[in-house]
Amino acid sequence: MKLTIIIILLTFTNFIYGQLTIAKIDSAKLPKEIKYSGHITNSVKWTDNLGINYVLTTATGEYLNKNNENDNFKSAALYAYHYILKDDSLKLLWKIYDFNKDCDFDLYLRFIDNTFKVTDLDKNGIAEVWVMYENQCTSDVSPAPTKIIMYEGNKKYAVRGENKVKISEKEFIGGQYNLDNNFKNGNPLFRQFAIDLWKKNELKKW
Repeated sequence: MKLTIIIILLTFTNFIYGQLTIAKIDSAKLPKEIKYSGHITNSVKWTDNLGINYVLTTATGEYLNKNNENDNFKSAALYAYHYILKDDSLKLLWKIYDFNKDCDFDLYLRFIDNTFKVTDLDKNGIAEVWVMYENQCTSDVSPAPTKIIMYEGNKKYAVRGENKVKISEKEFIGGQYNLDNNFKNGNPLFRQFAIDLWKKNELKKW
């Protein structure tokens, strides 16, 4: 008996959701017209019915407010940008901006690892872009306000709630969430993907 071994080489430059091929792109190769704040945490490119798409997520990290006399007060911000290039014209389709200002405790404002997604669940040739993040200033072990934001084109969908914290071997607090009306009344594929994304990443990581 002959044993045939097939070796499959995977590349982490491109990944595919639905009918779209998403390419990670280095910041140096972004069009010069693209403007952003903070440092890039994700940067991708793809082509769909809207044109050539560029999406970036960025974060400032913690910084001290120079206008505040208390040096212990920290601030942070995060952003997401969606630019489209079509007919040699580059435009900003949408932008996400959230911040936490003058926190004198522990500051958690960050995109949750491995939750940035680009999909085409309904296979209509227009991508859905997903981000999930927490935003909290706290002095104790408590659930953090958490959001999933999704855009299909310029239509926004949102899940808002708080993540889940383990406080003993078998006891947890938090984890509640609410879907907005666009998720509730929209495509059930979007709604199920949002719920699955939440449940997979609801446990707070310190």
